[in-house]
Amino acid sequence: MPSFSDPHAVARYADGPLRQVPGFLGLQQMTHLLLAEHVPDDGQVLVLGAGGGLELKAFAEAHPQWQMLGIDPAAPMLALAEQTLGPLMAQVTLLEGYIDDAPRTVFDGATCLLTLHFLTVEQRLHTLRELRQRLRAGAPLVVAHHSVPQDAAGKHRWLQRYAAFGEASGIPRADAQRAAAAIAERLPLLSPEQEVALLQEAGFDNVELFYAGFSFKGWVAHAPTAPA
Repeated sequence: MPSFSDPHAVARYADGPLRQVPGFLGLQQMTHLLLAEHVPDDGQVLVLGAGGGLELKAFAEAHPQWQMLGIDPAAPMLALAEQTLGPLMAQVTLLEGYIDDAPRTVFDGATCLLTLHFLTVEQRLHTLRELRQRLRAGAPLVVAHHSVPQDAAGKHRWLQRYAAFGEASGIPRADAQRAAAAIAERLPLLSPEQEVALLQEAGFDNVELFYAGFSFKGWVAHAPTAPA
């Protein structure tokens, strides 16, 4: 897996999601449309795992009055985000760190794209709970990442489809196969059913699948509404 502190990996990052994530641009568009169902025109959005700035740029262009906090633990990725955003940085504050470093501000919505699959179950649950605590009642959270069946055959089948997509998008076959093998060996992947259960355990309601691209899945969930 690439190191997001490796300058060479960072320099190549922007090209990666387009070639590795089926419908990546559509995923970004669907994400900001789902946020906009509840985030007001002048809303505040938390973007966890914001390094590179690709979704921040998409959100800022589509919603020019939103203000966003982008959080990422890798300083080189945040530098790339600032470069990617250019003048759109007027809508964005960048913070080096993890969810625990985020201010206890109440946000109107949050996203965590292509990030949670790097975390263990315990880390993932903690992160989701911390996100929940920073959202106003009814606010949406949009997540998307690798999620595959837990049986060996199912996991292999879906990661081979991931590799095939990368190869069809121009990644050399050997590199695509190495990436799939590294994901299988190193990432604590969960099944879609486990993902939904974890979101619910973290306190989110109305969990809905909105995106499926081979081994990638995406859900929108909501912080519980305030009691009457």
